[in-house]
Parts: sequence; structure tokens; C-alpha cells
Amino acid sequence: MLKFFSARDDEHESLLGALTEDEGDHSSFQDTKNHWLNRPCLLVLKDGDVPKPGLGCSQMRPETLSKVSSDTSIRSGIEKCEQKSSENPAKPASPSQMEEGDCTVTNISTWSESCFREPSDSLVLSPAEAAWPEEEGEKESEMLPSKEDSVVEEKELEESRLEQQEQLSSSEAAAATSALSPEEMRGRELQSRKEAGSNGERVTDGGNTRAARGARAMGHGEASSLDPDNESESSPVGILSKDRATVLGEVAPVWVPDSQAQICMKCGVKFTFTKRRHHCRACGKEACRPRGWGTTALASSSSNLIPVEGLPPILSSTGVKGDYTVEEQPSEMLLIQELESGRPKPLVFVLNANLLAMVKLVNYVNRKCWCVTSKGMHAVGQAEVVLLLQCLPEEKSFPKDVFSHFLQLYWDSLTGKVVKHLSLSLFGGSFLGSEEHAGFLYVRSTHQSLQGLPLPNQPYLFGLLIHRAEVGWAKAFPLRLMLRLGAEYRFYPCPLYSVRLRKPLFGGIGHTIMRLLIDFRNYRYSLPTVPGLTVDLEAQKTCIKIPITGYNELMKALNKSNEHVLAIGACFNEAADSHLICVQGGDGQYQTQAISIHNQPRKVTGSCFFIFSSALKTSAGCLAKSSIVEDGLMVQITMETMAEIRQSLREMKDYTVTCGQLDQSESQELVCVQWVEQKCIANKGVISPIDGKSMESISSTKMFQKSEYKENGKIIRWTEVFFLQKGDHLEGGASDTAEHNRLTERIARAFCLALCPHLRLLKEDGMAKLGLRVSFDSQKEGFAAGSNGQPLPDQYLNALDRVMTPVMNSRGHRRGSEPMVMELIFYILEITT
Repeated sequence: MLKFFSARDDEHESLLGALTEDEGDHSSFQDTKNHWLNRPCLLVLKDGDVPKPGLGCSQMRPETLSKVSSDTSIRSGIEKCEQKSSENPAKPASPSQMEEGDCTVTNISTWSESCFREPSDSLVLSPAEAAWPEEEGEKESEMLPSKEDSVVEEKELEESRLEQQEQLSSSEAAAATSALSPEEMRGRELQSRKEAGSNGERVTDGGNTRAARGARAMGHGEASSLDPDNESESSPVGILSKDRATVLGEVAPVWVPDSQAQICMKCGVKFTFTKRRHHCRACGKEACRPRGWGTTALASSSSNLIPVEGLPPILSSTGVKGDYTVEEQPSEMLLIQELESGRPKPLVFVLNANLLAMVKLVNYVNRKCWCVTSKGMHAVGQAEVVLLLQCLPEEKSFPKDVFSHFLQLYWDSLTGKVVKHLSLSLFGGSFLGSEEHAGFLYVRSTHQSLQGLPLPNQPYLFGLLIHRAEVGWAKAFPLRLMLRLGAEYRFYPCPLYSVRLRKPLFGGIGHTIMRLLIDFRNYRYSLPTVPGLTVDLEAQKTCIKIPITGYNELMKALNKSNEHVLAIGACFNEAADSHLICVQGGDGQYQTQAISIHNQPRKVTGSCFFIFSSALKTSAGCLAKSSIVEDGLMVQITMETMAEIRQSLREMKDYTVTCGQLDQSESQELVCVQWVEQKCIANKGVISPIDGKSMESISSTKMFQKSEYKENGKIIRWTEVFFLQKGDHLEGGASDTAEHNRLTERIARAFCLALCPHLRLLKEDGMAKLGLRVSFDSQKEGFAAGSNGQPLPDQYLNALDRVMTPVMNSRGHRRGSEPMVMELIFYILEITT
């Protein structure tokens, strides 16, 4: 049973200081989720060979490539199906009525039977250097002092003056008692102890009174002796303190007004406005953690904190905003018990100072699954990764291999090697207990349910575990494998969870038309794809839609193609309600089937590729022939038609091919090649750190190994640039583009240099993700900088003003030039070795 979308859980977004406001609750993202709220996706298995998908209203026999009459009859069948579906619309099934087995997979053809007859160092990560996630929807604290803080400060200053007066009176009293005899002093001391015992508090001298007042100011009743040499007065916890440094963190320290406390008395760290409120005057030790949670901060600059045995260190919130504790060598058994008991928040493991892994047990579509989510990949230009692993029976150990794989992805991203939609990452050896687990195929979620999953901020990818026998398809034609997984597990277009120790869905490559298009041995050539290109199969009409932005990629494929064959891979069409898939049987033969969204009328069926072949003879009596081949479309045309198609593609013109017999116009069908304006679907759910502006449908470029500056154990990296409003530099020549790139790099460098002295303060105050928006027009230039949806405090803006203005003015004013607005994204990280 499939579930529906729900709002994301961004409670861990403040970890490591890489903080943003809750993107999951943004209106544009919610609209996207609501669009599929009532669209469960299950598949139906049905017999029947239908050359054109969707096609599944009438059952047809498989035909060979040379036959066209079957396609014509199928097209008419589709029309009847659409008319019927429009007259009697299907009622959406409620989740309680749906079953996993209700899945339509329609057999189309066994193409290979008719075509192939032959066989075949130390850095302290203190609690204030990483903000802990708060409850969902909670706003980040303001950086400027509030009215309440000012009142508290005034009260503390007043108490400090009273304490100084009491100190003076105490010293006078001490001078008076020094003139007494030893017997008189012991008598007075004994009398004081009796009075303290009867009254329940210490009032013997000014020092103890001051300590009691300080304890009350801190919100607890314990008081400590101010004088470390006063052995006659023991503390409430029975500690005889001879040296102030030996009791810090063990007894309640004296409360000192913030104006008089510049650094921590224990660790020496400099206080900031927020750190002095959250960082205990005894170095974070007023907190008492259950089950042996550590009380010391994690101190390591290692790039790998995963031990050979056991689990990585784990973080836990102290309940104070921005503060946490670290437990090294946590107990796996206790953590498993905690997760199984229904722990609402994920466990947070530290893989290195910049990368976390969140782990939770979830019930996803009636399956108990491990949900492991990365946190920190965005800072190196990589989408965050979500892995859903179906639990094994009686499993009592964490999938620890996933932690090492996250680290490998992180290191690869530092060099510019990132995974994207339909990318593949491979393992070196045994993984998750099996040599047959080869790697992960990464996909974006589309129609699947996300209910109950603790998801990171966009962008993120789901990893699907693949079998070693499926690597060939994952490398050469990943869309076929993705859709085949959807048919196997009855999810459209594919499941988001992985099943370990399963059987492979594909065996040997065998007899497939892809052998003619892909080098499966050395991968020297493959089926070219054009981003955004889709093939839509409808009744008596097929539309090959090419986005205008894909012209350059199409020209590359056109120039490299054989003059007799033009083959292009298509993308998954989210607008289609069904899709062709290819299934390999036990005998190695490939069959064409179709999967569809449950209870949706099938009007448009997607295809994985198209082929134009100029093998048709003019004497055949046909204008052209179109046939379904595995999970794609083949159109046989004449040499003259091939030349016309190529010329129209180069000139970016539409072209229509009429298929069928010359004397049978009623059974003819059309194959239309169309150039379309495609809406950019990039950066779905992404928002600006400056003001929370949606960046959805705005093109961006990742920056790798560009501006990067280090200071005080921190590093600031430029990771991405968004083009909010493009100027005329893209329409100009190469020199204009080069000049624009140089200007952008100068702006990024100036931003980094201006903030380098402040990196530690910015990171400690939770501003690790920074945005810089620059605007140019013919009259003026300007910039805005912010973090967590708020402008940067004035001290940082003033520092930026001094260096940004000269750089931006260096561009000069251009009459008649179009306005240009771009936003640069930066991250502050810990330096690791």
C-alpha cells in the first residue's frame, strides 16, 4: 500500500552550523507535494502483447518489425480506451483499499525472437561550533541582544556592585576577627555552623552569602565556597576545594556578569553573544546525561571518525538550543533498543567534523526499513543522500557500511566527482554482507510516497541497491534498470527502498537491440541522451519533444551518429501516466511491457529511446513504418526522409513523418519531431539563505575547487552560483562570457577575504551557509548578504562594504545592457586532515 506526501522533517538542519529555515514548509514545495497527494501508484500484471503501449485495452499478438497493421489496430484500440476512460472515469482507491499486488504490467512484444535467431590532527568541535536542530518550525535566534537580555545584564551589573560592597565588608570583618584569640574564633565558628544547620543555609560570612546569591541567580540552590583555601567550610556536595581550576565543572561556579566574562574559565574559548548564554561557565559540564553520555566535546580533525570496530561518535541535544553532548563508542545494543522503542528523532552519527549521518527505523509502505540520511554533502556541491534499506528478519546491527560509503561520496565531491539523477556509485568489495551488492543507482523521487521519512533539505537523491549482474545496464542504460525495478516491486516509476540479498533482474546482456548501440565490454560508446527529451506515445500519434535548451547536446549526437541510423535516449517523462519497460525472461529473451499509475486513464505512454533507420525501400509501398522495440520506438524511413530529418534538426524546425501504406490513409499514424520550450525543473525545493526566496526553476552552476580560504581552523568555500536574472553576457561572444566569469570569481574572492577574520564567530553563531546576491544594471550596482533567511549583522555587512564596492564598480556601467542578478552560495567548514 502506498502512502502520501507529508511535510519534511528539517529538525536536524541546524547541525554543523549549516542552517536554513524549514524549506520543506515552503509554499512552492508544498504545491508540488499536494499535486500528487491522492495519486497512489501500483501496477497491474496483465497478459496481452500490444505493440503500442497504453495501450492495453485490447489484447494483440506480437508482431515483427516489418508488420505495421498491428500498430494501426493498437492505435485505434487506444482511442477506444481513452473514450471509455473518459466516459467512465476510474475512482481513486483509498489507501486502505489498495494492495501491493494490484499492478498492471502489459506485455507488448518479444522483439528479439523475430530479429535474432542465432545464440547469443586535533581540532576542537565544541558544542557552540555546531548548532543542534530545534523543533520543526522554530526560528533561529536573533544575533542582536534582545530587550530581555539587556534587562538581565543590568540586573547582573547591579548584583556585581552589591557583591563588591559585601566583599569590602567581609574583608573588614575578617580584620576584626583576626584580633580575637584562637578560642574565641573556634567558638564563633561553632556557633555559625549551628545556625547554618538550623536555618538550612550558609550565612556565616560575606563570601558564602555572595555564593548563595550567585547560585540563586543561576537557577539552582547549590552554593560553593568562593575562597578555595577555606577548608573549614565544605561545599554542599562535600568537595574540599583547594584550587579553583580543580573544581570547575564539578561544583557550581560563581555567576559573573557577562560584561566581566570574556572567555570560558575552563577551556579558554572566547564568548560570543549566544555562546555565553549556551556555554556553561564550567565548559558545559549548571548537564547530567543518562546512559553514560560523554560530557567532553569531540576533539578531532580527522577526516574519518568511523572506528574499525563499533560505531562512530554520536551527538545528543542537551535540551539547550545550540548545545549538545558527544558520546564516543556508543552501545549498539542500547541504540537499537532505543530505535525499536519508537524514538521520534533520528540518531545522529559524526562521520567527520563536517559530515553527519542520521539513522532512524521507519515503517515505509508497510515495510520496516533503515532510513539513513546524510547531512553535510551540500557544502561540497553534492546533493544529500537518502538510503532506505528493508530490514532483515531479526536484524540487530546497524548497516555500518553505509557510513563508509557516505564518506567516500564526500571525498569524491571535494574533487568535483558528484552523483546525480541516474548516476552510479560502486563498491570495492563486499557490502552489507554480500559480494553481490555492487553499488547504488541514484534517483529523484517523483510519484512515490514520502510519508514518515526524515528528509534533508533539497536537493537530495535516493540510492537504490543494485546487483552485480545489473551493473552493465546501470552504467549504459540506467533508465531501463530503474523502470524494471518499478515493475518488480510494483511502484511507479520505481521503489525508493532497497532489498538486500535479492535475485538480479537482468542476467547476461543476450540478444538485445542495445548491443548495436552500446559497447557493453569497454563502454567506449553508448546511447547518447539529451536532457529533457521525451517520447510520448498516443493514439495514432507519437511526439518526440526536444527542449530548445538541448540543441547543443542534440548536435553532438547528430554529428557522431551513423548516416543511416539516428538513435537518441529519452528521459523519464513525469507528465506521462504510463511507461514502456523491458523484461528479460528466464530464457534470456527480452519482452516489452508497460507499467502505469494505478487508477489513472492511460493517455500518454513514455518511451526510453527512439531510432530512425533509413533501411526502408521505396518499393515497399509504405511511407514509413513505426514499431515498438523493447522499451523504445523504431521508425523505418527512406534515405531521402532521413536527410530531411537531419536538416530540420540542424535548423531547429519541426518535422512530421507519416507512417503506413500509401493507399490506406485511415490507418496511417504520425511521428512528430517538435522543438519545445521546457520549464526548468532544477533546484526543486531550494530556497535562498538570504531571504528565503524560492530558487526553484532557476538555473545554477556548481563550483568545484574554486575560491577557498582558511583561517582559525575554518575554511570558507564557494560552492554554487544561481542566475536569477541573466544579462546579455550569454548572448554575446566568448570574450563577454569570459569577462563575466572573471568578474564572478573576483566577487567570490572579495567576499571570502572580507569574512575570513570572522569565520569562527559566524560558524559558532549558526551562520555556516551564506548567500551573496549581486545586482547590476545600467545605473547602479548593489549587493545583499545573509544567512538562515536573515541579513547578516551590521559588523559583517560593514566588512563586506569595504571590499565589495570597488570590485562591483570595476565592471563599469554599460548603456542599454540588460540587468543581471546572480546569487553566490558559500559554506564555512572545519579543516580536516
